Amino acid sequence: MKRNALILTMFCTLLMTGRSVLAQSDETPRIEIGAHVTALGVSGNSNTRIEPGFGGRLTYNLTETFAIEAEGNFFPRDRFRTFRAGGRAVQGLFGVKIGKRYKKFGFFGKARPGFISFSEGVSEVVAGGTVFDPAQPLSFRTRRLTHFAADLGGVLEIYPSRRVLLRFDAGDTIIRYGNTTVNTFLLVPGDPFVPVPFTIPGATRHNLQLSAGVGFRF
Repeated sequence: MKRNALILTMFCTLLMTGRSVLAQSDETPRIEIGAHVTALGVSGNSNTRIEPGFGGRLTYNLTETFAIEAEGNFFPRDRFRTFRAGGRAVQGLFGVKIGKRYKKFGFFGKARPGFISFSEGVSEVVAGGTVFDPAQPLSFRTRRLTHFAADLGGVLEIYPSRRVLLRFDAGDTIIRYGNTTVNTFLLVPGDPFVPVPFTIPGATRHNLQLSAGVGFRF
């Protein structure tokens, strides 16, 4: 009897251990590291230009349905010409992802505030020449502008295996352009160049952004 009880106890222990290991193997890995390509539509006063870029993402799954993540993107083409959105752009987003995960795919909503920074956000006139022509009384310069941004949208994930995922994002990247002061000069008789700074009021723009990439889960 004692021998049978011992065997039964060992069997139950092994069964419970096996179920625990199986349950752990079915859990969603906590950490995801991904890379992607992205396209941002920069909305101006009268037109919208689609600018390509690339970036990376780090996600931490707190539960099956809730995750926190950070994403960084770079838009390398120096073709932004919208006022306050000139030059190359860098984007950083930090927020949450909430949704439903199935065995082979998942649907999520996302809300990620952050920033977008343009290398030539403002072009303005300044006093003095350049290093190439110091005799000039005036010259042009550009300066970086950084704006608040927020990404609101949806995510589709496909799981070819437990360790690999394909991810597709579609969202509204909301950019808040703050009040911007720009320097210029007026030509006045007797005093050729009078500095005249003026301020352009802020504005909020909605911009479509699409991304597609691959991730690895650990």
